[in-house]
Amino acid sequence: MSHNLSLRSLLSGSTLPPSEARLLMSHVLEKQYQLPRSALLSRDEMVLSPEAISQWQELQSKRLAGEPIAYLIGKRGFHDIELYVAPGVLIPRPETELLVEIGLQEIARLHEPVKVLDLGTGSGAIALAIANAAPHVLVSATDQSSEALDIAKTNAQLLNLEIRVKLLQGSWYEALSDDLRFDIILSNPPYISALDPHLSKGDLRFEPQSALTDHASGLTCLEAIIDGAKDHLSPNGLIAVEHGFDQSDEVVNLLKTAGLSDIQTYLDLAGHRRVASGRNSGAQ
Repeated sequence: MSHNLSLRSLLSGSTLPPSEARLLMSHVLEKQYQLPRSALLSRDEMVLSPEAISQWQELQSKRLAGEPIAYLIGKRGFHDIELYVAPGVLIPRPETELLVEIGLQEIARLHEPVKVLDLGTGSGAIALAIANAAPHVLVSATDQSSEALDIAKTNAQLLNLEIRVKLLQGSWYEALSDDLRFDIILSNPPYISALDPHLSKGDLRFEPQSALTDHASGLTCLEAIIDGAKDHLSPNGLIAVEHGFDQSDEVVNLLKTAGLSDIQTYLDLAGHRRVASGRNSGAQ
């Protein structure tokens, strides 16, 4: 009987995709035995304890029911950092790393100190990735959800960045004093339309709906962020926002209407226009 419960047999008998099964099993090994992921290969004849098998079976059944792996193992890699994630926040996506890259390129051409604002920070992904990659930058991050800010605070502490990232509660700019100005504003707001069928499929079913959709057209949060940008950007400051794969034209129009200049669009890895940016070229 014990032979049937070896690492190798449990993995080969799983109905999950092999890559997902290995991720969940490595989480069990780490939690139960403090073993690294390499043990999946080096100890594949190892027989697991009843507790470990129970944990494996529970994780496997939750994943088969559709729960996201990031929530099941409590972490997600994002732009050179690892983030603690839980159901109170959006799971960071690879396409959002594009916003971080745009921010870092802008930081590289500015004289220090540079002030960066991340609106709707969630797990803290964008703010913490920027702070981690650019030690001289001053980062502020806002979110209206106290649950999200608790998770962001935990991540800041785990990454030893809590002194350099200021976390503020409030909707978009509401958490800021009126006279604050930033060189760079970045945001990945809720931009999925309330009618989008994807909201009831895959991982999205388990993520906080308020972090995914504005419960309207998908453009209301983007509009609020872009409308307020000039009041919070330094002269020639840059705002860059992530948006849906089919929203680029509307977002570019919002940037123009808000009086921003030097408007650019950026492609994600799938070739979709995913981010738009503009500058505050008007005198303050």
